[in-house]
Formats: sequence, C-alpha cells, structure tokens
Amino acid sequence: MAPSTVQTPNLAFDPAREGAVADLRTNGATPYERYARLDVLHTLQEPRSTVDAELSFIITTQVMELLFDLLKHEWTLTQQALRSDDLPGALAALRRGAHVQDVLNSSWDLLATLTPVEFSAFRPVLGEASGFQSSAYLRLEFMLGNKSERLLEMYQGSPEVHRELAEALAGPSLYDDVLALLARRGLTGEPTVTGERYRADEAVQAAWHTVYTDPAQAELVVLAEALLDTAERVTRWRQRHYASVKRSMGAKPGTGGSSGLSWLKAAADQDVFPELWAVRGEL
Repeated sequence: MAPSTVQTPNLAFDPAREGAVADLRTNGATPYERYARLDVLHTLQEPRSTVDAELSFIITTQVMELLFDLLKHEWTLTQQALRSDDLPGALAALRRGAHVQDVLNSSWDLLATLTPVEFSAFRPVLGEASGFQSSAYLRLEFMLGNKSERLLEMYQGSPEVHRELAEALAGPSLYDDVLALLARRGLTGEPTVTGERYRADEAVQAAWHTVYTDPAQAELVVLAEALLDTAERVTRWRQRHYASVKRSMGAKPGTGGSSGLSWLKAAADQDVFPELWAVRGEL
C-alpha cells in the first residue's frame, strides 16, 4: 500500500502566527473587520419597537439597498461598454447584474415570514418612511427608461440626491444606449433622449425583428437575450414586491402616502424594453 498523502495540520508552535494573533488581541479590529467596516455595519440596525420581526425587516431593507448600489454599478458599466462598442464587456456586466437581480428577488423570502399582525405591530414606528422613497431604487428605474420628473419632488431636501437623480432623468437610459448601438449598426434611427418614460416604438420593433432574422446580426441576438434576462428579472422583482405587500398588509394604503397595492400592480404589469417582448409574436 502506498504511503498516505493526507497531511495533518501543523500544530507546532509558530512564533510568527502566535505573534500575529497576540497583535490582533491588543490592537483591536482584524484586517477583515477594518476592510468591511464591520464596526459601522453592525451598528446600523436599530429597531424602534419590541417586535422581533422588525429586525428582519430592517436588515432585509438594508441588504436590498446595498444590492441596488451594486446593480447600478453593473448597469453603468454596461452603458459605458455599449458607448465604446464593447459588446463582450456589456454582456459581461449585464450577466453579473442578472446574478445581483437573482439575489435581490430571493431577498423577498426573508419578508415572506412577516405576518400581518407582526407588521401592523411595528408599522407605526415607520412613520412616513416607505420603500417608495428609495432614491437608489428610483435611480435604477430611470436607468431602465421608466422616468418621471414628478418623483424628484420628494428629494428637494437632499440636494446631492436630487442632483444625481436629475442627471439620470435627463441622461440616456441603458436602453437608450442599446438603441444608439443599433443606430450605429444602421438598424434604426438615433434615439431621442428625454426625461419621460420610454414608449414603445414600431421602428425599434422592426429593428429587433431584423436582428433576430438576419444571421449577420447574431451577436446582437445575444445582447437582446441578455436584455430580456434583465427585463424578466425586473418583472419578477415587481411581482414579488406586490405579493409581499399583499401578504403582509393587504389592500391598506402604503406608508409614505403611496397607493399601496394598486401602484405595485400597475408597475408589475409594465414591460421593460417593450419591443423585445412584442417582437416575439412576429418571429
């Protein structure tokens, strides 16, 4: 029988290792704690009630907000790559973003355990706070082309946030950059960038029909499908949001003055990148 190749851990005294451990004990936080700012992170959860479920609500909300920032990062990289005609780079960023969206959608599972009685017990401490007020999420909606200048009004008291959102409102959406790429390929006209919600365009639908039926446009088909992956996950997010609210609070008006379920249902029924959905009936 050949000698064993399994190596046992070296438990002998190692002065360097023991010295490093001693240094951590006397000098506070580990490098990992300092890098991830755990001293700050774990102080940000401050329930305002004695209801156990409130901590889960706070942490889930904070995780979502962090993931919104990560998704904005990936979609911004997508736009930059599209403007440089770097299709592989755009696809890589879109696919990373899709994984972020999957985690976001799964995060609703943490709130699925919240009963109406539990939510009603701590809802008063929310006051006028509502997820509808999330500037990070609104930024994502603007990036998708779902723009509304009226929504900027709630950020008048936060000049920096208002400025960033106003720039996103006036600037090209991710889909605008996709359409600009199609225009450079001679498939459609140059998109008109506005501060209003994107509306489906028959000429754009015709361009996508050409993409799907012309073998020479195979790489654009890959982009179209990656965009549909993104769009489908947006719809799943909106549907999960609707179902979560319906489960935890029913048809009550939303906090912060929103209309609650009716607004969420309308959002869930709205397609992102509409021509990519419509053209499928023609293929």
